[in-house]
Amino acid sequence: MSLSIIGGRSELGRLLARRRAAGKALVNVAGQHANTLLHDGHAWQDFARIALAGVRRALRADAGLLVHASFAFVLGRPRADPLRSIAETILECERLVLSGATPACVVRLGYLYGPESRDLRAYRKAFRIGRPYWAGPRDARQYHLHQDDAVSALLAAARPRNAGRILYATGGKPVPFMQFMDDFARRIGNPLPLHVPRIARPVIRLIVREEHMQQAALAMPSRAPAPRVPGWKPAFADYRKGLDQLVDAWSG
Repeated sequence: MSLSIIGGRSELGRLLARRRAAGKALVNVAGQHANTLLHDGHAWQDFARIALAGVRRALRADAGLLVHASFAFVLGRPRADPLRSIAETILECERLVLSGATPACVVRLGYLYGPESRDLRAYRKAFRIGRPYWAGPRDARQYHLHQDDAVSALLAAARPRNAGRILYATGGKPVPFMQFMDDFARRIGNPLPLHVPRIARPVIRLIVREEHMQQAALAMPSRAPAPRVPGWKPAFADYRKGLDQLVDAWSG
């Protein structure tokens, strides 16, 4: 059993490194550091360069199968830049992977969270001192995927029969970023998390990048994207159980 990783220094890459694949596989998670709503948009800086470099490196490698970690939010079809340009880069990476000489599949992941998230730890500090955050609209629902479930999905996809396919691993039902983060805040001792009012958008741009604002407002389809990774089932389909797990992990 041989597993190689591109993007191994990322949070997802380090988690993958602790696991084994069923055969000879290469998993590309370059760029997945940005696949979360937990940063304020800063992680999208240099994304195109990082993501495309990861794909080119993957295509040069000697692998029995390439599993390319991608982004489920492209289904929301962002209509304005800068998020539209990011989505175009993501789709171009997928096209390059699937048209290469190495058998490959694409796994589009939901927005990542988990105990390894440095961004979530930063939110914990902010919530404990009562700092408000940019919550986005109440009706924009997104898919939130525990990092452990992302790892198991990528490994489950590493089967020759999945070559040529675009698969999904998005967790359970979609919920708004506001609901997700408010539930997290309550779990770490802030019963009334504060939201930055929308009227403050011109000012908050000095701290929160436009990419994050667009992501928080981008709604995903209410029905789970398909096809799901064959044989994979999330351990934390209910994001609330995932939040409980990460709080317990931090306390342990």
